[in-house]
Formats: sequence, C-alpha cells, structure tokens
Amino acid sequence: MIDSNPLKTSPKDFFLHLLSIIALYTSATAFLVLIFQYVNIWFPDVLEGGGYYARFANYGPIRWSLATLLVFFPIYLFVGRFLNKNYESNPAKRNLRIRKWLLYFTLFAAALIIIGDLVVLINNFLEGGLTIRFILKVLAVFFVAGSVFYYYFSDLKKHGTE
Repeated sequence: MIDSNPLKTSPKDFFLHLLSIIALYTSATAFLVLIFQYVNIWFPDVLEGGGYYARFANYGPIRWSLATLLVFFPIYLFVGRFLNKNYESNPAKRNLRIRKWLLYFTLFAAALIIIGDLVVLINNFLEGGLTIRFILKVLAVFFVAGSVFYYYFSDLKKHGTE
C-alpha cells in the first residue's frame, strides 16, 4: 500500500499535537469544575445542611481548577498558535496522521459527552429532578463540549482534511 501522505510525523509534531490536546482536555475539565463549584455556591443544595464544612467545601476545588486553568490554558493557546504558524508555513502538516487521529478522537469524545449530557437531562426530567442547579451544570457541559466540537469540526471542514 502506498502512503498518500509523504510527510512523516516527527517526534516534535507528535508531542506538540499531544500536548495541545492534553492541555485542551485539562483546561475544559478545570473550567467545568470551576463552573460546577460556583453553581454549588450560588445555588446551594438545601438538603446538604449548612455546617461549616458544607459552606467552604467548594473552595478547594475552585483553587485547584483556577491553578490548573492558569497553567494549562496558556499552554494550549501557545502551542495552538505555534502549530497554526507551522500550518501556514507548511500546509501539508495539516494532514499529519497524529493530527487527524487526535482531532477525530476529540470530535468523537465531544459527541459522546453531548449525547450523555442529553441522556442525563432527559432522565432527570422524567424523574422530576430538574433544578436550576442541575440545569446550569447540564448547560455548562453542553456549552464546553459543543464549543470544542464546533471548533474542531469547523477547522476540519475549512481545511478539507479527510
């Protein structure tokens, strides 16, 4: 079988693409943890009780998610910018196998998360468990996964990679 892509993936390309995707996944997760904890603070669960620990239990995850975002999101932006400059100077690099695999895996994961989010929403609706707190969390997951899906899907469509 003849390889239709003569450009081979270098270790540099492999690790830059892997770093970009890991930074994206980590940033998205940290952002969701941050949103979930603020929803927990602004809309407390009345069944949890109002003890000292219950009031301040959300601040630890907020600190961790902020620290994670402050480290990983700039890495994602920097590596993404660096990769885009590489694509401008060498458009064939858009067709690297590692890039295609990671982008299609990301689209697949985002689609599964959106589908799972909708299943959870419908299940809670049928159980009668729709609260503002729950709806805000579902919307946050839908927004983050939908944004990731849209960004990478439109990138693949725009540049015509198969």
